[in-house]
Amino acid sequence: MNDLPAPGRHAVESLIARYAELVDDGDFAGLGALLADATFTGSGEPVSGREPIERMFRDMLIVYADGTPRTQHMTTNLAVEVDEQAGTATARCYVTVFQALPELPLRPIVCGRYQDRFERREGQWRFTERRFRATLVGDVSRHLRS
Repeated sequence: MNDLPAPGRHAVESLIARYAELVDDGDFAGLGALLADATFTGSGEPVSGREPIERMFRDMLIVYADGTPRTQHMTTNLAVEVDEQAGTATARCYVTVFQALPELPLRPIVCGRYQDRFERREGQWRFTERRFRATLVGDVSRHLRS
């Protein structure tokens, strides 16, 4: 019996982890590249394409002197379904965002869920859709621009 994850599952998990790293690093150009073939839906209108997604994150998130939003995205309860033959996958997970600033102790600021779709194109897995729904919201005044 083979308990190793399928290649598509591993690729999808890596994309989900990469997204969290890019947001927490304040790498909005990297987010635009990662989601270049995707539509991102959050609390506003859906946004599609590299440059519009990069601009959305730049306009939405507060960045501090270290170049980051001073956050950590913790992705949990990950469920991935892959159709290797079709080259498609879906995933869903929870996310908890923590933030700390010199004058603010570490605390959770938002919890939510992601629902994602992926495709394998030219041998590479990529996001085609990322939907975020906040389920619990704390003080995001130092994370999100008004």
